[in-house]
Amino acid sequence: MHEYSIVQSLLESCEEHVKANDAKKVTKVVVKIGVLSGVEPDLLQTAFDTFKEQTVCHDAQFLINVQKIEILCLDCNTKSTLEKHEFSCPKCQSVNIKVTDGEDMFLMSLEME
Repeated sequence: MHEYSIVQSLLESCEEHVKANDAKKVTKVVVKIGVLSGVEPDLLQTAFDTFKEQTVCHDAQFLINVQKIEILCLDCNTKSTLEKHEFSCPKCQSVNIKVTDGEDMFLMSLEME
């Protein structure tokens, strides 16, 4: 499960932010996970809960925002959010599209004390 390595990197990033901001601990971590990122939110939550002990995030709340797939149709120039994994424009049914969101994972915010 690569979720464990993701959490290790996330916890290291939190440690760096705590030091850079002269804080003592992290109270909230918010991440955004795209449905096409390959990251399983439940596994990520379990990994975070498992590895946060004895880190600056030991009492932190972990919030995951799941990002749906957003596309831009290159034929009709319409931006859409896909409800299903059907990669065509909902307006004109073109498959000449570009995915603009939903493929990545981002650390969105940290709250520190």
